[in-house]
Amino acid sequence: MTLLLAKISFAQNLPSLLLDKNINSTFSITAYDEATHEWGIAVATNNIYVGNSTIYIEPGIGAFSVIAETNPDYAINGFQQLKAGKTIEQAIAFTRKKDDEFDTRQVSGIDAMGNVYAFTGTALKNWKGYSSQLLGNNFVVIGNQLGDSVLVKIAHTFELSKGTLAERLLKSLLAGQAAGGQLSGKQSAALVVKGANNEWFNQIDLRVDNSKDPFHDLQTLLNYHYGRIKLNQANNALKAGNTKRGEALLHDGEIMVEGWTGIYSKITEAYLLLGDDKKAITVIKKALAENSQWRENLSAFYCLDKYPEYDQLVNESSFTVKDWDNAIQLMLNVNKTREAIDLAGKTLKKYPASSLTWCLLGEAWQQRGDKNEARKNIERSLQLDPDNAEAKRELGKLNM
Repeated sequence: MTLLLAKISFAQNLPSLLLDKNINSTFSITAYDEATHEWGIAVATNNIYVGNSTIYIEPGIGAFSVIAETNPDYAINGFQQLKAGKTIEQAIAFTRKKDDEFDTRQVSGIDAMGNVYAFTGTALKNWKGYSSQLLGNNFVVIGNQLGDSVLVKIAHTFELSKGTLAERLLKSLLAGQAAGGQLSGKQSAALVVKGANNEWFNQIDLRVDNSKDPFHDLQTLLNYHYGRIKLNQANNALKAGNTKRGEALLHDGEIMVEGWTGIYSKITEAYLLLGDDKKAITVIKKALAENSQWRENLSAFYCLDKYPEYDQLVNESSFTVKDWDNAIQLMLNVNKTREAIDLAGKTLKKYPASSLTWCLLGEAWQQRGDKNEARKNIERSLQLDPDNAEAKRELGKLNM
């Protein structure tokens, strides 16, 4: 048994065992998008959490991918050198000159203008498989212990692909795996894209740290990222009355977030905005079938209580004031202001000291254009809870 385990481990990563180092067979693509001013890296390896030590990006400065025997100094020093006005080659050479083990490294870099450079340590060329780098226009590909055509396929795919930088990087990584990938297998993958003009929520940092199929899982995560954006856009379009655009975005977004039950509430809300209550109930049932704990969201969709299919799923006698407030808020979200006013009135009969319910009632009247009634209810909310931040914001809107 001991001999068998030794053979399995030996086959998994020969260089790391022979040299007693943390060497992984890895491939990555680092790129810059001139149009969006984004820098990105996609990487995969035969070991766990590849994104932990191989990806380094500073928007507006550049990016570094450090693989094989990883050493963060190449990125830390590299950024400092770029900020000092050095070229990307000089930035990488700074650390390489002081590194006694540079022959076990593989490093690529790209600067603020898309200039690229890379080197492959001489020791890597003695390992099984192919180890090298390819430099292109605004991108660089590196890898070791690979099938012969992997790097070429990655580069060719990136050059021909369309879409966002994140989509192009992932397509290229998947193409490399399809061309043979790493001889010693696959276990983790990561994709990071950061832009000089991006808000924090538009930065992409996706990691699959341990998986039988990290490429599939990474694709799923990127689908979720863009699917959520499409669903947000769908709801905004539907609220603005742009039904055609909203339906198209909803269709695409719903497909992209398949399996992410946490976002099914947003899909349900979109169908309510479309007036398709039956479809909304179908999504609710699907969510419950996939995750029984999704039941906590049911009270928010109380506007569907006229349907037996929904009514049999809930027990309104167990609703708390928070459940009723969630229901009122959802009604406001889907433009059911009359229903929101009625439900808020019923809720306040039972919970007259609920500051949030008074605030929601004020928001409902504001949506209906009655500012006097809105102000009266929001001020009542603040009397009950002077620290109610939502009521303060709503009152501020009324005073503008």
